[in-house]
Amino acid sequence: MTEQLSQVEQRLADLGLEVPEVVPPVAAYVPAVRHGDLVFTSGQLPMVSGAMSATGKVGDGHGLVPPADAQAMAQVCALNAIAAVKALVGDLDTVVRVVKVVGFVASDPSFTGQPAVVNGASELLGKAFGDAGVHARSAVGVAALPLDAPVEVEIVVAVRD
Repeated sequence: MTEQLSQVEQRLADLGLEVPEVVPPVAAYVPAVRHGDLVFTSGQLPMVSGAMSATGKVGDGHGLVPPADAQAMAQVCALNAIAAVKALVGDLDTVVRVVKVVGFVASDPSFTGQPAVVNGASELLGKAFGDAGVHARSAVGVAALPLDAPVEVEIVVAVRD
């Protein structure tokens, strides 16, 4: 007997995606914490099958991670954040709202396209959660991220009991 997918997981499956296993923490923290009806994820990196999908600074030019690639990595980060939420609450259909998304982009000093990069996460959350995926957001350029990741994303979601 196969496990029935939540509506959120079915939407992701329709996009050719599945919720991965939770990425184990790389330091002293947990992937997500629930307080009342809010779930806060830790920053999620673009890890696929336990490995960083790419490293380096985002920007235009030789030796830099192209913005389009970084946008795809932000989507991976969002998928990893969804995994952290699922591991904590079990059923993704209990998510009633994606409240806030914060995206960090390790940026070359001349790069100012952080919002477009973080759109990778925002757009995936919208597709996965529908109207409940509309959220407030910050897209921040930083000098460096853990493990030389180009992008990191954290989310806050509201859930029902």
